[in-house]
Amino acid sequence: MPTLILVRHGRSTANSDGLLAGRTPGVALDEQGLRQAAGLPRRLAALPLAAAVSSPLCRCQETLAPLVSARPGLPLHTEERITECDYGDWSGRKLAELNDEPLMTAVQSHPSAAAFPGGESMRGMQARAVEAVRDWNARIEAEHGSDAVYLMCSHGDIIKSIVADALGMHLDLFQRISVGPCSATAIRYTPLRPFVLRLGDTGELDSLAPPERSGQEGDTEKGEPGNATVGGSA
Repeated sequence: MPTLILVRHGRSTANSDGLLAGRTPGVALDEQGLRQAAGLPRRLAALPLAAAVSSPLCRCQETLAPLVSARPGLPLHTEERITECDYGDWSGRKLAELNDEPLMTAVQSHPSAAAFPGGESMRGMQARAVEAVRDWNARIEAEHGSDAVYLMCSHGDIIKSIVADALGMHLDLFQRISVGPCSATAIRYTPLRPFVLRLGDTGELDSLAPPERSGQEGDTEKGEPGNATVGGSA
């Protein structure tokens, strides 16, 4: 099955202002975020991306713009199911203010029980995002083969919830995962289980390129990666 590269959007004006952007329209990348996005084509240069899939929100579309410009043949798809969590009445508010809300305790320690006023639950957020990944995995494999690599550009809580699913981790533990702006997280899906190859990486990604086939059996077994970790260390 394919390898998925999850890219969080670059730093946004809401990030730098300490706001919970949610789905508030017009939230764009700030100057640092634009620089981070401009570096994506170089970081991903070694990867033969089959497709790019983006949240519909402006900050994700802006993050992928330099990559799409550098690769004119790269298909870009918009996927509503990987859009930001609907924070409802919390959207656009200062995070410092929200820390005093009683609901924030649940968001941090028991997110599976958290539902935002006027918005969605965190369980619902994870369910739609994981469903999107499963559907895109099947589509990419059918169109490009099991060694294909593709990219999704989404949001922090969405990516963390997908990683939690891949690790078999309960949603209540997903706040232990950290993915910074414009970081890349790589998950290799196999028939038996997913493997998290990179988490919140802001450096090079060359070693995620699929190996060239030599016609000989490799050292993988039952669809699992070999015994060397990404980066070559034992």
